[in-house]
Amino acid sequence: MKRPGSAAGRIYLVGSGIASLASAVYLIRDAGVPGERIEVLEQDDVAGGALDGRGNPEDGFVIRGGRMHERHFACYWDLLSGIPSATDPGKSVTEESFAFAERLPSRSRSRLVRDARVVDVSSYGLRLRDKLDIVRLTLTPESRLGSRRIEDWFGGEFFDTRFWQIWASMFAFQKWSSVAEMRRYFLRFMHLFPGLHELGGIMRTCYNQYDSVVVPLRNWLAQRGVRFRFGTRVVDIDFAPRGPGKAASAIHVEAGGKRETLELADRDYVFVTLGSLVESTDTGSMTRPAVEKPKESSGAWMLWERIAAKDPAFGKPGVFSDRIDLQKWVSFTVTMRAPGFLRHLSAAYGYVPGASGLMTIVDSSWLLSIVVAAQPHFSNQPAGVDVFWGYGLYQDRPGDFVKKRMQDCSGEEILAELFAHLKLSDAMRPAIEAGSIACRPTVMPFIDSAFMPRSPGDRPAVVPAGAANFAFLGQFVEVPDDCVFTVEYSVRTAQTAVCTLFDTGKRPLPVYVGGRKLRSLANAILAMNR
Repeated sequence: MKRPGSAAGRIYLVGSGIASLASAVYLIRDAGVPGERIEVLEQDDVAGGALDGRGNPEDGFVIRGGRMHERHFACYWDLLSGIPSATDPGKSVTEESFAFAERLPSRSRSRLVRDARVVDVSSYGLRLRDKLDIVRLTLTPESRLGSRRIEDWFGGEFFDTRFWQIWASMFAFQKWSSVAEMRRYFLRFMHLFPGLHELGGIMRTCYNQYDSVVVPLRNWLAQRGVRFRFGTRVVDIDFAPRGPGKAASAIHVEAGGKRETLELADRDYVFVTLGSLVESTDTGSMTRPAVEKPKESSGAWMLWERIAAKDPAFGKPGVFSDRIDLQKWVSFTVTMRAPGFLRHLSAAYGYVPGASGLMTIVDSSWLLSIVVAAQPHFSNQPAGVDVFWGYGLYQDRPGDFVKKRMQDCSGEEILAELFAHLKLSDAMRPAIEAGSIACRPTVMPFIDSAFMPRSPGDRPAVVPAGAANFAFLGQFVEVPDDCVFTVEYSVRTAQTAVCTLFDTGKRPLPVYVGGRKLRSLANAILAMNR
């Protein structure tokens, strides 16, 4: 039975990623829960989860990844429409982001590069069989796909097409990723098909998403009394029968080397973010590679393992976390006091920071991609310092110039591989020797885990049947029609949890599915036949 928010006791949010932050906003804004009754339990020393961004000009900045947005992220933009910008309080984050997108719309002139030259992507290079396979996939019910992989559906030549090179590097799909997830992406983002080769319709925030999204959300919540307990790891949650269902009865935490049990009363609630895309991350330096950490080092994944052992309705975390060899990739952040690189990108490729977006080197064995955001990308980034981000989808392959796995390379070695592919080794060597460039590599063992092949029931419901006072959030719960690896998915789980457990008078906003719009279908068919 739904309860008025004003009648709730304490509400604990496990994790401080976008799903938890959104839950806290909706609890206050829609359910009427007083902010001082909400407590966020976070094992790290900073909020935001995957929406991170930290560092300084001296040691180098670090962003593990950047989340792309588009205008049909209904829940996400709804959430941020009531959150004042951290830099311009007269505007909401939504207003600020849409204005930024209008000033600097996405348009890439160098989406793919081979042999240091721009590849013509006016045609996606799809054969008739590839097009029929795409159509057949969109028409096949998800329930009939099970745990099949993308490579089980498409012929081998599909993976040599420009369409796949654009698609895989843009969304981080692998051949072995879930074909059911690819089907969702086809349907959900079909309205973007005509502009995929230019990243048309893609939106970004003014700064990195920690500065542009997490800081404003945290400020808004703090002003309303929400408490954040950092350095606090949740290690287990107890459940007990309540009426015809069950309730969370206690939360076990570790903080400062001590264990504590938080007993839950009848009117208390707990929202748990299951799993994590960026858990167990390690960041290296110019001279040290990042180190791959095992699953056992992960608080989020081990917590879900313990919870799932108590009820089959709580999902199967091993499906998403037991194949680190298939889930990991390496990203890197470059901080430069040398303008030569960006000048070269502009002159050789027509690259415009903030507008051109992802540039992928298709003859790289690592499948290297880089993005230069609009500068500055950090609120504490001074003039004369530039930052860009990159990643390699195939980090276990030896490089073409540096004969090592990308995962085993230091920041300097990653730069050597990148500059060699762009035929810039000699031009950039003086800046590296002068210490004007710093590259910090990051290994993320679980970054592609949400794309692992899965079957119905592997992801639990946001509010499992019979759940009296708890909900599950994030990328590893089931939300029909929507796409994982997006901020929209996480925020939708938050909205669903609050609307399900509390009397808000609202329902979750509908999912926009481009493939259900006749115009989008027609334009997508035309794009595939270019």
